[in-house]
Amino acid sequence: MKALTWQGKRSVSYTEVPDARIQDPKDALVRITSTAICGSDLHLYELLGPYMHSGDVLGHEAMGIVEEVGNEVTGLKAGDRVVIPFNISCGHCWMCQRGLQSQCETTQVREFGKGAAFFGYSELYGRVPGGQAEFLRVPHADYGAIKVGHELPDHRYLFLSDILPTAWQGVQYANVPDGGTLAVFGLGPVGQLAARIGTHLGYEVIGIDPVAERRAMASRHGIKTLDFAKDTVGELRGITGRGPDAVLDAVGMEAHGSPGAALLQSATGLLPDVVAQKAMENMSVDRTVVLHAAISAVRRGGTVSLSGVYSGAATPMPMLEMFDKQIQLRQGQCNVRSWTETLMPFTEDPQDPLGLDDLVTHQVSLEQGPQMYETFQKKHDKCIKVVMTP
Repeated sequence: MKALTWQGKRSVSYTEVPDARIQDPKDALVRITSTAICGSDLHLYELLGPYMHSGDVLGHEAMGIVEEVGNEVTGLKAGDRVVIPFNISCGHCWMCQRGLQSQCETTQVREFGKGAAFFGYSELYGRVPGGQAEFLRVPHADYGAIKVGHELPDHRYLFLSDILPTAWQGVQYANVPDGGTLAVFGLGPVGQLAARIGTHLGYEVIGIDPVAERRAMASRHGIKTLDFAKDTVGELRGITGRGPDAVLDAVGMEAHGSPGAALLQSATGLLPDVVAQKAMENMSVDRTVVLHAAISAVRRGGTVSLSGVYSGAATPMPMLEMFDKQIQLRQGQCNVRSWTETLMPFTEDPQDPLGLDDLVTHQVSLEQGPQMYETFQKKHDKCIKVVMTP
C-alpha cells in the first residue's frame, strides 16, 4: 500500500510500505478515506527525529471504512464508517475506566515511561504505523473505532480523532467561570476550535496569533483577535482589567521566539540518535515565550491550560510568579474517548455551531502530502488545516 513515511528531518516521502493487516483478534482493518496533518506531526518533522526510523508511517488523524475485523471484534462489521482516536486505548483498564484513556495501562509504552500508544508517533509512543496511508490496522477496535453516519462529509467527523476533543479538553481544563474571559494563544487548528468552543459556551474569547490569515479565520467566528507582540500581555490586561480568567496555550514547544532554546533544539537534532535521545531526556528545553506570556497574562488566581505539546526535560518555569499569583496549571494529552459522546452532536448539528465547515484550507491527495508538510510548517499559501485523501 502507499503511505506517507518519515525519512529524516524535514523529509517526508510518499512510498510503498507493507500492507496493513489484522494481527490480533481485537483488530480491525480500515480503508482510509480522509487523513489530516496535525500540528504535532510537525514535531516529528522538525524535532523528534532521534526517536524515528526511516520508513515509519506517519499520521494520527484518520477515518474510513471498515474492511475486515478480527474474530473477537463484536461491535463492528465490514462497511461501517469509523473515525479513529489518535491514542490507542482499551476501554477497560483502571485508567480508561476513569476517563484517562491517554494513560491506558494496556497500551502504555513502558520502555520510555510514556502513556498510551499513539498512531504514527515515534518510538516514544509505540511506533504504531499511522493513518496517512491507504489502510490502517486499528487495535482494540471495539473501543478504538468510533462508528459514525454515512450522510455527512468526512470533515464533519474527522476532527473527532484529535483536534476537536483536544480543544474541548483544553477549554474544560481552563476552568473559565461563567461569563468569564478566555485568551487563546495560537490560532492553528486546535486554537481555532478552542476559541469557537469558548465562544459557544458564553465566554469572552480573545485569540492571539502573529499570522494574519489565522486571525481573520477566528474573526469570522466572532472572536476578538490580537497580533502576538511584545505588548500583548499589556493589551490583554487593558482589555480585561485584571487579566484573562484563563489562558489556553495552543502553541507548545516550537513557539516563535526563544532563540537560545531554538538553537539548543537544532543542535540536539544534529547529534547521533542515541546521544540525542539522552540529551532530550535529560537536558532539552522548549521555546517558552508563549508559555511565559500565558503565565504573565492570566489574572491572579486564574488557570493556564496547556494543549500545545511540551517535551523539554529541563525547561525553566517562573515558579516564583506562578506561586505568587496562585496560578492553576492543567495539561496533558487528550483523553479522546472521554469526549466522544459530548462532541458527536456538534459534528452532526446542521447549524454547525463550531464552524467545522470553515477549518480546512487545503484538501489534497495523499501523494501531495510531502509538499504539504513543508507548506503547513512554513505557513505558506494561507495554510491552516490540511486534509488528504488516499
